[in-house]
Amino acid sequence: QVQLVESGGGLVQTGGSLRLPCAVSGGTFSDYTMGWFRGKEREFVAAISWNGGSTLSADSVKGRVTLSRDNAKNTVYLPMNSLKPGDTDVYYCAARPGGLRTSDYNFWGQGTQVTVSS
Repeated sequence: QVQLVESGGGLVQTGGSLRLPCAVSGGTFSDYTMGWFRGKEREFVAAISWNGGSTLSADSVKGRVTLSRDNAKNTVYLPMNSLKPGDTDVYYCAARPGGLRTSDYNFWGQGTQVTVSS
C-alpha cells in the first residue's frame, strides 16, 4: 500500500514562499511519477518524472514553482514563490506508475492547507 504524506502548509503573506514536502512509503519511490494538485477538483499544479529529469507545471504557477525530488529520501518537494491569494487551497501530492502526465494518478495524500493572505 503506497502512502503519501504532505506537510509544510500554512499561512503566508502575498509575495511569500513555502516549500511543501511529500513523503512516500510502501512502494518503490523511483517507480513513480509524482504530481501536485490543488482543490476539490484536483487542479493540476506540477509533476516530475521518476528521475527528476523532466517536469511539467500549470500555466497558473509557471515560473513560480521548482519541483524536485530526492529518491534516497522518498520525498518530492513543491517550493512555491511569489504566492498570491488565488493560490489559497488544499494541496495534494499524488503518484502514478509510468510516464509524466497531468492526470490519471493512482495514489493520493490527504492534503495540506496553504493560505495566502492579502
